[in-house]
Amino acid sequence: MKTLVILACVVLSTNAFAECATNARGETVCGNGQTAGGYNRSTGTAWTSQANQNGVRTTQTNRGGEAKTMNGKGVAHGPGGTTCYKTAKSHGCN
Repeated sequence: MKTLVILACVVLSTNAFAECATNARGETVCGNGQTAGGYNRSTGTAWTSQANQNGVRTTQTNRGGEAKTMNGKGVAHGPGGTTCYKTAKSHGCN
């Protein structure tokens, strides 16, 4: 699975090669600023993230979750149908 995530990082990267590292939590993280990806061995969760030309970052997980964020605000859709949001003045889920 780790090899698959690293391969996904290379494919999603605008450059041919992305910088990859294992952080203190044991997650393998690859990225070049515009695209990123990672894998958490403890939870078995892999994720990829891309920023568009407007600075909106779309993140997807292998468990079906998706989030669109910008400047600390955004909307997340969970695999079970839960939608959560965070604005400058409030946050919540339904």
